[in-house]
Amino acid sequence: MSIRRIQKEDNPVIAHIIREVLTEFNANKPGTVYYDPTTDDLYNLFSIPSSRYWILEVDGEIVGGSGIYPTAGLPNDCCELVKLYLLKEARGKGFGKELIEASFEAAIEKGFKQVYLETMPELKMAMNLYEHCGFTYLTGPMGNSGHFGCDLWMLKRLDS
Repeated sequence: MSIRRIQKEDNPVIAHIIREVLTEFNANKPGTVYYDPTTDDLYNLFSIPSSRYWILEVDGEIVGGSGIYPTAGLPNDCCELVKLYLLKEARGKGFGKELIEASFEAAIEKGFKQVYLETMPELKMAMNLYEHCGFTYLTGPMGNSGHFGCDLWMLKRLDS
C-alpha cells in the first residue's frame, strides 16, 4: 500500500472510482460529486497551494483517494475533507483511516485548525470511519460546497 500525491494521469481512474462507489451505494444523485464537473480533473482542482489530494495504490493499482480543500465560505482556519472514496476491495483494511490521517497532517501543515466534511446516510460505512477519526455531527452545513445532495455535516478540531 502506498499513498502519494495525485498526478494528471490519475484523473480518469479516480473519477471512475468516485462514480463507481457512489453508484454502488445508490448515492449517484444530483448535488453530489457524481455530477460535479471538477471530478474529472482533480489534478487541476487540487493544484492550489492550500489543497492536497492523495491517491491510494495497492500492488500498483489505484484503489482510492482523498483530499483537503479550502471550500468557499468556510472559516479561514477550516478546510474540507473531500472525495474520500475506496473501491470495495480496499475497504475494511485501515486504508481509509490512513488517507484521513494523511489529510489531517496536510491540513495542519497548511495551518488549518479544523476539518469539515459533508456526507449522506447512504455512505454509512464512511460515517462510522469519520466518527472513529474524531469527527462530530453538526446541525447544518458550513461553507458553500454546492453539494446540496449531502445532508449530513461533520467537523473535526485538529487540536483535540
